[in-house]
Amino acid sequence: MPGVSVRDVQADKFIQAYAAFLKRQGKLPIPGWSDTVKTGHMKELPPQSIDWFYVRSAAIARHIYMRKTVGIGRLRKVHGGTKNRGMRPNHHVDASGSVDRKACQALEKIGVLETDDDKGGRRITQSGQRDLDRIAQTTMEAEDEEAEDDE
Repeated sequence: MPGVSVRDVQADKFIQAYAAFLKRQGKLPIPGWSDTVKTGHMKELPPQSIDWFYVRSAAIARHIYMRKTVGIGRLRKVHGGTKNRGMRPNHHVDASGSVDRKACQALEKIGVLETDDDKGGRRITQSGQRDLDRIAQTTMEAEDEEAEDDE
């Protein structure tokens, strides 16, 4: 299937596939605090999944792929959520900037992202785009095989 890009694949399936790829590859540096940190002050507990940093990194890579350049502030807003304020109305709260920043820095170390000097923020590299498109193609092929098995 020539010409398959990340835009052609469902987001959740792609993110799970790319997170599994990052974990298998073993090159993504994971911060030491990843097992105890909360992802935002709207959360009560840290993530329960062991692989949450891979999933967050995959989501960030996909988000930056879909848009040209993205800064940490925009990623904080995207990964934020509603804070339960008891009897008062809930409000949106941005996610932790440190988590998104460390994920971007980790993706920079393996060559998926680079800093954009002109506009600021981060953008996807050529090799990163090639990797993401390859994962998207394998994900699309797996979806097609599942569809054929169901019929």
